[in-house]
Amino acid sequence: MKKSIFLFLLLFIPFFIFGGDIASFVNLGFSNDARYYMFAQYGINEKYYPYTELYTVDVRQNKFTQDGVKKAEFKAAVETSQDGSGAFYSIMNDISPLGMKYDINHMKTGRVLYVLLNGEEPKQNLKFRDFYSDVQYTVELNQSVFSTKSETSASFHIILTLEKKNAQKKTYTIGLPDLKRKNVKSYKIRQILLGPDDKALVFIIEKEELAKDGYNIRYMVETAVQ
Repeated sequence: MKKSIFLFLLLFIPFFIFGGDIASFVNLGFSNDARYYMFAQYGINEKYYPYTELYTVDVRQNKFTQDGVKKAEFKAAVETSQDGSGAFYSIMNDISPLGMKYDINHMKTGRVLYVLLNGEEPKQNLKFRDFYSDVQYTVELNQSVFSTKSETSASFHIILTLEKKNAQKKTYTIGLPDLKRKNVKSYKIRQILLGPDDKALVFIIEKEELAKDGYNIRYMVETAVQ
């Protein structure tokens, strides 16, 4: 009996403590020339429906392609142990033609320059060296939160400075500093990827969004070409 009670609590504790959902991020790779990047996320939302979102990004422009946003929600009952991955698998037919159109190579997922490990305190300022290319990266995440009695929103942008071995230094502003995203309370840099051309950069950003009984974790990307 005690074992059954323990298992019941183990299965349902995340819903009571967290009160929202954490999306799973899927890196679907770069195009062979690193011009485009594709990713997805999926999970189970507050209505307990599996959902998924698919995005194709023009790396040079740091914008979605014209047909680069696909979202789906499935009004299907889910078991406690399910993670929503069935929703992601259900859009495989959308991934294939988009992948062919933008020459996405699912094997080319980029080289990880930085990763925020689970449980690690997120940093607003990062400084590290890529020893393969001998480039030093300085990354500054600037974010602002705006709150009223009825609404919360947040904006952010990234200041990136690259210092190459020839002492050449370049600085980039990445993102939209004036864009206030509704119901977002914070941003974290979860990963930084270098594309197969050694020039394309993808910043995987984790967003903490307000939810009815807590908060949700969603993902977005910002891109640049060095």
